[in-house]
Amino acid sequence: MIERLHTGQRMSKIVKHNGTAYLCGQVGNAGDTVAEQTRECIRRIERLLEEAGSSKEQILQVVIWLADMADFAEMNAVWDVWVPEGHAPARACGEAKLARPELKVEMIVTAACD
Repeated sequence: MIERLHTGQRMSKIVKHNGTAYLCGQVGNAGDTVAEQTRECIRRIERLLEEAGSSKEQILQVVIWLADMADFAEMNAVWDVWVPEGHAPARACGEAKLARPELKVEMIVTAACD
């Protein structure tokens, strides 16, 4: 069975299937720095994971897009504090033009769920 949450015309924020939760890309709108945007992005991810019956300890994979790879170290400084020791997911990070010019980071998460 496929379960879709917060479904609109274009996308669902969460899609659950066979014990896996797929989150739509999350951005951090607040703040001027990549660190501020990363913290907000992570807060949004945590809320969606909880709603999906998951947690940051159950994240399987994360794809991170940065508007500028020069922000890699700043984003990682926030990320490294957040990821629970021993629970680091598979991860990729690349540079991409994001949906709006003020956006600096976007994360796409796949996690195991109850």
